[in-house]
Amino acid sequence: MKTRIAFALAVTGLLASSALAQAPSDYDLLIDNGTIYDGMGGTPFTGDVAIKGDKIVYVGPQAPGAARKTIDATGMAVSPGFINMLSWAVESLIQDGRGLSDTTQGVTLEVFGEGDSMGPLNPKMKKLAVARQGDIKYPIEWTTLGEYLTYLTRKGITPNVASFIGATTVRMHELGEGDVDPTPEQLARMRALVRDAMKEGALGVGSSLIYMPAYFAETPELIAITEEAGKCGGMYISHMRNEGYKLLEAIDELIEISRKSGAPAEIYHFKQAGAENWPKLDEAIARVEKARAEGLRITADMYTYPAGATGLDAAMPVWVQAGGLEQWIARLKDPATRAKVIAEMKDPKADWENLVLLAGGPEEVLLVSFKNPKLKPLTGKTLAEVAKMRGKSPEETAMDLVIEDGSRVGTVYFLMNEDNVRRETALPWMSFGSDAESQAPEGVFLKSSTHPRAYGNFTRALGTYARDQKTAPLADMIRRMTSLPATNIGIKGRGVLRDGYYADVVIFDPARIQDHATFEKPQQLSTGVRDVFVNGTQVLKDGQHTGAKPGRFVRGPGWTGWADGGACK
Repeated sequence: MKTRIAFALAVTGLLASSALAQAPSDYDLLIDNGTIYDGMGGTPFTGDVAIKGDKIVYVGPQAPGAARKTIDATGMAVSPGFINMLSWAVESLIQDGRGLSDTTQGVTLEVFGEGDSMGPLNPKMKKLAVARQGDIKYPIEWTTLGEYLTYLTRKGITPNVASFIGATTVRMHELGEGDVDPTPEQLARMRALVRDAMKEGALGVGSSLIYMPAYFAETPELIAITEEAGKCGGMYISHMRNEGYKLLEAIDELIEISRKSGAPAEIYHFKQAGAENWPKLDEAIARVEKARAEGLRITADMYTYPAGATGLDAAMPVWVQAGGLEQWIARLKDPATRAKVIAEMKDPKADWENLVLLAGGPEEVLLVSFKNPKLKPLTGKTLAEVAKMRGKSPEETAMDLVIEDGSRVGTVYFLMNEDNVRRETALPWMSFGSDAESQAPEGVFLKSSTHPRAYGNFTRALGTYARDQKTAPLADMIRRMTSLPATNIGIKGRGVLRDGYYADVVIFDPARIQDHATFEKPQQLSTGVRDVFVNGTQVLKDGQHTGAKPGRFVRGPGWTGWADGGACK
C-alpha cells in the first residue's frame, strides 16, 4: 500500500513539474540584478531588464513573473546597444556578417553614408565599383540604397544597419566625376534621388567634401539636395570641406546648409588637423554652441584617437583627380603633370587640404592598405621609410604607389592633439563613430592593416576616457553612444532601455572594458563586453560570438512603410 502511495505521489509530482515546464513564461529572457544605464544619462540603478521576442518588456528594480532564461548581471553594467555613427562596414559585412571588431565592443547599429553610399547606382557606377574593389570581392546585386541594405540583411549580419544617402553618390549618378556644376534639370534629378532614398528609409544626406568629386559641389547644390532630406525628417551630416586651416569657415558652411535647408546637421569626426590648428578648438566649439543656442540642432561625432585614416588622395591636389581614379592615375604618369603636382604637394599655402603637411611630414604617414600583392610587404611602413627605400622624394613615392597599386592606397595620418581629443570626449553633443570597417583578425582581413579605431573606438571611450581619465561620467558617455545618436538620426524604438523598445542590449564590466588595438598592432579585439543582444537575440556570450545574425535594416523617418506613411508627404 505504501509503495502504491509513494508511486502515486511521484507521478503527481512529475505531472506537476511537467505542467510548470510547459506553462508559458512571462519573458524569454531576464537580465537580472545588473547596474542599469538606460541610455538617458541619469543615475544608474540595480535592477532587471526583461525581453520577450525582439522587444524589451520591463525595466525596473525587480521584474515580476517568470522567464525561460535568466542571465545574472551582478556587478555588470547593462545598457542599450551602442550606435556607430560613422561606419565603413559596407563591404566587410558582405565578407563576414559577424562584424566582430564592433560586436565585441557592444555596437548593435552601424550607420553608413559618409559621402559615398552603396546606392543609388547606375550601370557605369556599378562597373567602376567592381573594377575598384580591393581585398574583398563581391557582385553588386542591387541598384538603390534600400535594396543594398535589404540585400545585406537577407545575406545575414549580426548588427543592425542604416545609412545616409551619399552626396557624392548622387552627384556621380547624374554628373560623373568631373568638375562641373549641375544644370537645373540635373539638380532636379539629384533632388529626386535623395527623396526616393528617404522614402526607402535613408537617414538624410552625408557628404565628404575634401575628396573628389565631392569637392566640386558648391554650397547651393548641397543646400538643395539637403532640403529634400529635411522635408522627410532627415539630417545633413558632413566630413566638412576643411578640418585644418579653414576649419572655422567649414563649420560656418555646415551651419549655413542646416539653416537654409531646414535640416539638422552633424559634423563627422570633429577634429582640428595640424599643430597650427589645434588652438582652434575653443572657437570651433563656440561656433557649434552659438548655432545650438539659436535653435539649430548641430551635433558632432568623433573617434577616440589622435590620428585619422584615409588615402593618398588626401595628399594630392583635387584637380589631378578630376574624372575619377583611372584618369588620376593616367595624369600621374605624365612628367609635366608630376612636376606640377610635386610643387603643389610641397606648398603649405595651396588652396586644398594636404594631410601630409598637416601631419607634419611623411614620417607621420603610415601606409596600411594596398590592393597589389607586390606592395603588401610595405604595409606598416611610413611614407618616409618607403621613399628612402626607393631613393625618391616622398611626393614621387606617393604618386608611384598610387600608380602601382591602382588605388588611392590606405593611409593613417597623425594629425590631432591628444589633449583636444580628451576634451572632445566630454562635449554633451558629441556622439562616436569609428570611421572604419567592422572586421575580424582573420582571413581576408589580414591581407591589409587598419586603424585601431576599427577594434577599439567605443571601448576606448568607456575605458580609457570615462573610467581612467574621468573625462565624462559613465552614464553620460553611454547616453552619447545610445539615445543621443538615435534621436539625432530620427530612428524609432532604439537607443534606450525602455518597455516597448527593441532589445538591443549590452552587458559589460566597467572595471575591465578595454581596447587593445594599437597603431603597430591594430587587429586586436577589445575585452570587457560580456554579452550583446540584437533584436532580442544573443550575438555575444561570455565575450564569444554566438554565430547569430539577427541584424535588420533600420529605417529613417521618411520611410513610406511607417503606419503614418512616413514623413515624406
